[in-house]
Amino acid sequence: MNLLETLHAFPAFANVPDEQLQWVIDRGEEVSYPKETVLYKPHEPVDYLLLLLEGRIRIDAGANGADDELVVYGDHSILGVLPFSRMKSISNRLIAERPTTLLRLHRDNLPGLAQNCYELTEALVHQMTTRVRDYTKLTQQNEKMASLGRLSAGLAHELNNPVAAVVRSVGTLNTHLRATPEAFKVVMNLNLTSDQVDCVADVFFKKLEQQSTVDTRRLTLLERTMLEDDVTDWLDDHGVEDHMDLAGPLVDYGFTVDDLDWILEKIGDENLAGVANWLVNNLVTEKLVSDIGEASKRIASLIDSIKNYTQMDRGAGKQEVQLAEGLRNTITLLDHKIKSKQINLTLTIADNLPVVCGWPGELNQVWTNLIDNAIDAMPAGGKLEISCQPDRRAEGETFVLTRIIDNGAGIPEDIRDKIFEPFFTTKEIGKGTGLGLDIVQGIMKHHNGSIKVQSEPGHTEFSVCLPT
Repeated sequence: MNLLETLHAFPAFANVPDEQLQWVIDRGEEVSYPKETVLYKPHEPVDYLLLLLEGRIRIDAGANGADDELVVYGDHSILGVLPFSRMKSISNRLIAERPTTLLRLHRDNLPGLAQNCYELTEALVHQMTTRVRDYTKLTQQNEKMASLGRLSAGLAHELNNPVAAVVRSVGTLNTHLRATPEAFKVVMNLNLTSDQVDCVADVFFKKLEQQSTVDTRRLTLLERTMLEDDVTDWLDDHGVEDHMDLAGPLVDYGFTVDDLDWILEKIGDENLAGVANWLVNNLVTEKLVSDIGEASKRIASLIDSIKNYTQMDRGAGKQEVQLAEGLRNTITLLDHKIKSKQINLTLTIADNLPVVCGWPGELNQVWTNLIDNAIDAMPAGGKLEISCQPDRRAEGETFVLTRIIDNGAGIPEDIRDKIFEPFFTTKEIGKGTGLGLDIVQGIMKHHNGSIKVQSEPGHTEFSVCLPT
């Protein structure tokens, strides 16, 4: 197959006249490369239209030698600079994945191509628009996946804590319940009247109720130690074995020496040890069940936040959106990152906040990008302020104003106008695609809203306006 026939095999050139393809052949250069040849390094100038006659070219997702595959081109693909394209360089590596042959045309010939080869130019311009659409879709997906990765890392940490608590408490509860038969024997040997049993039960449930309103864990270490010492000494003085093991749970639920004196008066010395052990056994069981319940509620809360954040159980259409819910869910999913940098977060949401009409998933992506960027911009111990309130323009139009303010280093004035441009990022390679704020601005346009930024050292404020 000669070169002209090979070019006609390109799907994009199916309707291009022979003389136009020959025009490219006459001015182009056929080159071959062995396997694993690096055709372009990141940020090298791209000066050629590349027609892949035979072989396979891989574009890496990363720079600095990273070999994560972004996209692969096979036979009859079109790469490089195209007519009317503003491409100067690419940010990735191009590698010949196997022996490859190209027909390349220098960019200096592109004006002549556009002037003399209408059908060919039309085919190449169509290729350029397809490339832009596909690459934008791919990079936006990468940005979403990067955002999801940041959220999932924090979410995994947040879920790990309550899950570990459940596992730990279940194990302890299982061990504790194995001792129940022995404890039951002691209880059966007690010589208590119905009134005495009622007294013990009353004080038990009274302490459980108090525990829900008074948290003894707020005691200082010194206060708690003094209480435990008092209870331990009292139990020891009254001949109760294992008094040191019993004191801690009793203090946890607010038992004092006065409570123990009252119980002793009601049940007598001969029943004290058995009753004390019964109380502690049930308090420990109650504590473990309570811990499992609290951890389970935390897990359920996180899962509910995930469902609301991703809108997985709702339709994809436009709907009424509660911005407060989206902000709180986003903060929940970023909570680990906030805690890890010891960020002081202040969230202020107006009580009379109206709903807005929009796409909840898109708006959650706005909050994620802006809050995540603010966290990254701040040093450890920074201050993050988020407020959401109704507002009204002079002409009477109502909207919701959301402000995200951080006390980081600020955005330098010389790049402030560029932050919403596609692929512009100040983050290190691999930590940002440069699409976050571009996507945010696109979402704002989709909602007929607006986003503005004011920044100086120690105060950066993003203001998001959404019509009601």
